[in-house]
Amino acid sequence: MSAVIHELVNRARRGIMASTFSPLDWLMFVLYFVLLALTGWWINRSGAKNSQEYFIGSNSMPTWLAAISVLATAQSAATFLGGPDSGYRSNLTYLASTLGALMAAFFVGYFLIPRFYRYKVSTVYELLELRFGSKAKKQAGLMYLFGRIFANGARLYMAAIAVSMILFTDIALHHVVWSIALLCLVALLYSIFGGIKSVIYGDAFQCFVYVGAAVLVLLYLWQSIPADFATVWQALEHPPENAASKLLLIDTSWDFSSASAFTLYSSVTGLFLLYIASFGLDQDMTQRALTCKNARQGSLAIIWSVVLVIPVTLLFIVIGFLLHIFYQRPDLMAGSGAMMQSSQFSGENITVFMYYVLHEMPAGLRGLVTVGVIAAAVSTLTSGLNSMASVIIQDLYKPWQQQRSEKPEPYYVAAARWSMLLCAAALALMAMLCFYWQQKSDMPLLTFALGVMVFSYSGLLGVYASALFSKRGSPTSVLAALIAGFVITLLLQPYLQSYYLPVHWQFDLAFSWQLCIGFACSFVICQLGRNSHAVAQTELNGVPA
Repeated sequence: MSAVIHELVNRARRGIMASTFSPLDWLMFVLYFVLLALTGWWINRSGAKNSQEYFIGSNSMPTWLAAISVLATAQSAATFLGGPDSGYRSNLTYLASTLGALMAAFFVGYFLIPRFYRYKVSTVYELLELRFGSKAKKQAGLMYLFGRIFANGARLYMAAIAVSMILFTDIALHHVVWSIALLCLVALLYSIFGGIKSVIYGDAFQCFVYVGAAVLVLLYLWQSIPADFATVWQALEHPPENAASKLLLIDTSWDFSSASAFTLYSSVTGLFLLYIASFGLDQDMTQRALTCKNARQGSLAIIWSVVLVIPVTLLFIVIGFLLHIFYQRPDLMAGSGAMMQSSQFSGENITVFMYYVLHEMPAGLRGLVTVGVIAAAVSTLTSGLNSMASVIIQDLYKPWQQQRSEKPEPYYVAAARWSMLLCAAALALMAMLCFYWQQKSDMPLLTFALGVMVFSYSGLLGVYASALFSKRGSPTSVLAALIAGFVITLLLQPYLQSYYLPVHWQFDLAFSWQLCIGFACSFVICQLGRNSHAVAQTELNGVPA
């Protein structure tokens, strides 16, 4: 570990010499890491005493804090970098996806959160034991871990790209690797000792940092545009050359391609399913709701997180709108605008927001924005590491160990910390894979980060739908449904269709519709199994079924 820190320091020093960042920018970095160290020390000054406290905070977290934690976990570096890019390229239709999120939040709050509290579970997959036995819990937990490695690895990759631009002035693979190592190290040091309480309080701090940085960017960008509000509004509503309005909020087109992933029909179908999985079946998000005092507060935390996400998402999209005016409307800039010379950095494509940060932003604010990227990434990483560790220990390792011998609670807390180290390594490897994957898929960052979640969600949705709304299914059909959901989603990817479909049969399908297909197939496959009373349990954690 010390060798890693030493190498990062040396490379950072060389980066400072070559970087375009000013001393004021680096001062922002120093202040951020000092505050990070102080808050980390304060939060972690009393470590968790048992696994319940480490993973669900002994059900002592206030609703508002859990809601902010869910918000910070969802609003990763993908949103920080990809949100403005979405506004620059497109319109407000991504914001309309919150319709599906609100519907899902109420669904999860009514059907799932009360069940989790009733049976006193610490991971969402324990609930499957009642219907399908302990094997199903383990299988679902493994599928979650696999999917979370995909999703959080993608987010880690996006943040590492931004950090590499700053520290090393390029995005060469070996520099991206060192940036990944830095982010993982910060996330581990911040959360490994205090558990979920550290994560939730840390999320609030990180959320304040990156939202504050975005607000300052918006204010600076607005004052650099000489046009008044009415003129800018008119320019966005009626772009030149009869282009589509950038203020379009509800897209009612029947376009199923990846270019229209956020239509109204997609929001109430595929995105509705996506957010059910995210809020209710994904330990990364649901774990925050399980830290509240009771089911009602846990449900409110999920609902309020969706309400809070609307203005934050709008903030990043509006930044993209103003970047569109800044770079694409010289007639409104009165000679004070700029032209994007190239959308590439060191030969690789970058978002318009990062281009603006690197070329136009003044000293101090540039460093603060980069701190915002790091804060968004660290928030998501700490959340992911703790939730992945909870599944590894509570669903996989602890039941296995208890069959061999009884161990005291501090033993499992120590095991959880080791599992966080293991998860950090897995996320780092996935982030390196994403370096090649995202380039080959040529997909916008925000769509890419959301799309990779579909791989695990398809199967989980099918299995949980069978558990909640039917009496069919067996451990064998659960495993088949989980695998089928992943495989079917994989086969729908454009970059794989060339291997098994003729050219004229290949198609481009938005990830939201991929989720619908994967869910439907997974549900049907799970229904093929017959319910076995021999594997189902009559009680869970001492509570009758």
